Amino acid sequence: MFGRFHNYLRISVTEKCNLRCQYCMPEEGVDLTANNKLLTTDEIVRIARIFVQQGVNKIRLTGGEPTVRRDIIDLVRRLDELRPLGLRKIAMTTNGIALRRKLPLLREAGLDGVNISLDTRDPLKFEVFTRRRGCEQVLRTIDEAGKLGFDFVKVNVVVMRGQNDDEVPAFVEMTHDDPIDVRFIEYMPFDGNRWGKQKLVGYQELLDKLAPLYGDSIEQLPLEDNHTAKGYRIKGYRGQFGFITSMTKSFCSSCNRVRMLADGNLKVCLFGNTEVSLRDLLRAGASDSDVVETISQAIKRKKAAHAGLSTLHSLPNRPMIKIGG
Repeated sequence: MFGRFHNYLRISVTEKCNLRCQYCMPEEGVDLTANNKLLTTDEIVRIARIFVQQGVNKIRLTGGEPTVRRDIIDLVRRLDELRPLGLRKIAMTTNGIALRRKLPLLREAGLDGVNISLDTRDPLKFEVFTRRRGCEQVLRTIDEAGKLGFDFVKVNVVVMRGQNDDEVPAFVEMTHDDPIDVRFIEYMPFDGNRWGKQKLVGYQELLDKLAPLYGDSIEQLPLEDNHTAKGYRIKGYRGQFGFITSMTKSFCSSCNRVRMLADGNLKVCLFGNTEVSLRDLLRAGASDSDVVETISQAIKRKKAAHAGLSTLHSLPNRPMIKIGG
């Protein structure tokens, strides 16, 4: 729809998480969906296969925290078997807490790359952000991932004014010696995360603050197809950094993503509140062609762009933990 080809499927494999990040989960927690209403592994693989047969070539596993799912390695292995049908890339977004010991097996199973969330390098601030400990553990995981030959290792940083915006240069310095990609994400509103415009730090403001530190050494990178991040690097550094500008400069016109939630609902826009249940279709005995038709109709209803900054925060949506990172 609107000239967009959707070849990127994000699958939330669990609503559970071992952290309680303030921008993702309400402080009081969330009511988890009953296990019998979550997609089974077979259902996830079947839906993934249908999507791949229709042209999806990239799948990202999200959560909750995907590594808390007991069969996550087997799930990656089963998705890897879809490559003859056209799947090219399997990725995962994770908080890194329970990832390190699973990294070699995930790589062996077919995982191509990881996005590891880390909003601060300060252990005390980490506890404020996540309501848990584990900063050093995540940093070790990032280092370990860089040694295992993944196609990419990205570090996701949600920037919030007065909390971690002062750490942006330190994150940029992480790209000096290691070929990682640090992505600064504009703070987005979801149910229960107490979003406020005063907490939002736009990408241009961050870039302006980096200019006095690096001057002409900042190089802008070409925009990738279906980009979500505006990429930069510092001359001579091995890695790169970028800004995901969902709030101040949206990229809806090139969006190629759809989301499958852990309960089997298809969500065609991160900020949209219209969903359709593929789980119910499967369990009612629907054929693959029935599922394809339902997916097609949902994508055709996808709007040209999400609501603007002035109204987005007032629209109902799920907590991020229920959608998938």
